[in-house]
Amino acid sequence: MDEILKIQIWPLVTLYGGKILLALIAFIIGRLIIGKISSMLSNVMEKRHVDRDVQPFLSSLIVVLLNVMLLLSIAGIVGIETSSFVAVLGAAGLAVGLALQGSLANFAGGVLILIFKPYRVGDLISAQGFTGTVEGVQIFNTVLVTPDNRTIILPNGSLSTSPITNISGKGKIRVDMVFAAGSQNGVDKIRAAVQKAVDACPTASKDIQHDILVTKLTENAIFFDVRVWTPSATYWDTYYNVHEGISRQFATDGIQAPKPAEVSVALKQ
Repeated sequence: MDEILKIQIWPLVTLYGGKILLALIAFIIGRLIIGKISSMLSNVMEKRHVDRDVQPFLSSLIVVLLNVMLLLSIAGIVGIETSSFVAVLGAAGLAVGLALQGSLANFAGGVLILIFKPYRVGDLISAQGFTGTVEGVQIFNTVLVTPDNRTIILPNGSLSTSPITNISGKGKIRVDMVFAAGSQNGVDKIRAAVQKAVDACPTASKDIQHDILVTKLTENAIFFDVRVWTPSATYWDTYYNVHEGISRQFATDGIQAPKPAEVSVALKQ
């Protein structure tokens, strides 16, 4: 029995013992290094204010890649041919990528959106032909709620590669409106009435000058561009409030409306 051990097992121990010991040491050291890299990565993302929703995805992805590299290195130390493993992993990755290319594109787009933040939850945006308030930014989709309370779900892949208008990204937004009154009322009287309505609007910003500009003159009508600044969240409140306020103020000040035919012709030009 001892002779068999000496003849068959001892050469194997001599041949592979050192490699296995070296591989075990490399595994322990590699795991420690990966743990340090993971902690450093988390600290860096925290300091750079990377979105908390995307931090676990990035950390897990990098840790998995590092562990795969570590295992391949250990296999090479032991003497296992790694080229076949790399080929199999590459083929499997290609097959999965082709099968899930749409989902992977949405995933990548979601990560980019969460990192670079072209919009945030609560922003009013226009994208892919839809306009609405961002209700949620998920890893695959962005959820919008339109002014009429419809829910729109847009894939992040297309959002990350197409134009997006962030209407409320600056915190304040300008509400553009057009009003007309009969020319017999006079420019000054009309402007004064519009100014009263704008000043009375509770959601209009008080620290910014609003514009009341004559934009078109016809024989029987004067057209005004009225541009009112407001916080992004109160866009529609301001829009409707100013319209109602101007209507009431025109009635109070006795400002007459232009002829309907005159207005329709002017708006088409």
